[in-house]
Amino acid sequence: MEKKKVLILGIGREGADSFVFLRKKFPKKKLFVADKKKYEDLDIKTKKLLGGKNIELFLGDDYLKNIKSFDVVLKSPGISLSSIKKYLGKKTKVTSQTELFFDNCPGMIIGITGTKGKSTTSSLIYAVLKEAGLKPYLVGNIETPSLSFLLKAKKKDIFVYELSSHQLQGLTMSPHIAVFLNIYPEHLDYYKNFKEYFLAKTNIVKYQKKNDYFIFNSKIKEISDLAKKAKSKKIEINPIDFAKFLKENQEFLEITHIDNLIAVLNVLKILNIKEEKIIKGFKKFKRPEHRLEFVGENKGIRFYDDSIATIPEATIFALDSLGSDVETLILGGYDRGIKYEKLGERLMKSNVKNLILFNPSGEKILKTVKGKKHVFVEDMKEAVKKCFQMTSKGKICLLSPASPSFGTFKDYKERGDLFKKYIKA
Repeated sequence: MEKKKVLILGIGREGADSFVFLRKKFPKKKLFVADKKKYEDLDIKTKKLLGGKNIELFLGDDYLKNIKSFDVVLKSPGISLSSIKKYLGKKTKVTSQTELFFDNCPGMIIGITGTKGKSTTSSLIYAVLKEAGLKPYLVGNIETPSLSFLLKAKKKDIFVYELSSHQLQGLTMSPHIAVFLNIYPEHLDYYKNFKEYFLAKTNIVKYQKKNDYFIFNSKIKEISDLAKKAKSKKIEINPIDFAKFLKENQEFLEITHIDNLIAVLNVLKILNIKEEKIIKGFKKFKRPEHRLEFVGENKGIRFYDDSIATIPEATIFALDSLGSDVETLILGGYDRGIKYEKLGERLMKSNVKNLILFNPSGEKILKTVKGKKHVFVEDMKEAVKKCFQMTSKGKICLLSPASPSFGTFKDYKERGDLFKKYIKA
């Protein structure tokens, strides 16, 4: 890397971390950065980072035209490989922060992937390992870039790495402990089809060896079939394996989906974590924001923020978790072309009386249900106002959209933050 001509492609959170790592590792090396944003559109922090010497920038509409001249392109996960292929030189190597980290990390990597639940699962593993007095770090898709950790990483360190399909794509190494929670149609605006999306995920186990571990959800056929090809020690996610613990500690069933909880317990079992430390870690654990997060009670109504729910399966899980008190549900957003029939079936079996809908996917969701009071809204302020008007005291109003946020909101965080803002206001 030191003698190679390297381009950092994408200067978001991960790209900035890659820049810091390379600057510290090779202080005299000239660094190149390309991003579709124009310089005036970069935030102040990024402008400051790129304001030093020995830097050349390619910004704006033509940011890809020079990448063929580089030996190595360090690509951010949000940029698809297919979108840059035609611009690459014959000898240009495309790599990622995740690949560099895996190739050079001296410590243990615990990798967690799945369409839904990976942030909570990763955070829960990290919380218990910290309580147990080990040296864990929580990195990856959970918004803590990993590469700068390499500068001080030691053999005894444990990296709990949340891995998205984008980060797994192109990877040529797998973690020592790999966890595959679930797989549902998602990111089909990024991948050609579901098959390509799943294929990216398979790298979490593809390169494991016989002394590694693969914890997997055997109830999902694609994952079960993948496990048959694994060379590592295979562990199915099965509640029966921890029946005694779950019976004695039923309060922890509210933390996350039972399958995800069992996955966590399997990881902790491999690492020989004592039960008392597990219980302490679970009790101290706080669910990440926008993931079935209890916002509070206002005018007798309980509010839950599950803005991260961008697919129907996530909303179904939220309804299963919160039970019969959910009376009002905020649904809809960007239409990614997915089907909502299963969600409609679940809604018809639920006690949900009111649907507050965002278009364009709101129309599609409404077609799958009958007999529910509904209203369409254009912004979150109006949605929350309707929540107060339509929800009875003692009941729950749940934001769990089953759709991405694009169009009306910047991202799922802005959607959730506005939900919380107007509830408290």
